[in-house]
Amino acid sequence: MKKHIPLALRIIVAVILIQTLRFKFTGHPDSIYIFEAVGLEPMGRIGIGVIELVAGILLLVPRAAWLGATITLGVIGGAIMMHLTQLGVEVNGDSGALFTTAVVTFILSAIILWLNRAAIPVLGKRFSLS
Repeated sequence: MKKHIPLALRIIVAVILIQTLRFKFTGHPDSIYIFEAVGLEPMGRIGIGVIELVAGILLLVPRAAWLGATITLGVIGGAIMMHLTQLGVEVNGDSGALFTTAVVTFILSAIILWLNRAAIPVLGKRFSLS
């Protein structure tokens, strides 16, 4: 059971990251609206999509999960800050679903990073509890 929970968390975050890519890469109006509002359209939308794709893939590779979680924390942390400073919690009448998903993804990524802390090069041995 202990092995399955970390894997499930990694899969959940990877699926969240990867499923949002269709909106970013196809130029969905909501995605364009968000990135225009923060002044990052179109290069930011595509660039962040590529970074999220890389993070999602790394999360699925056991030895690189710590790196995928770290990248996810950075990207999603930025998204949360944009919601709190420029976009607002509710975007285009979504009742805060996008913001809530970002917060959940951030928390799960932090847990994944904590669970994989021993795999971090150089620093990992210092954070290992064994």
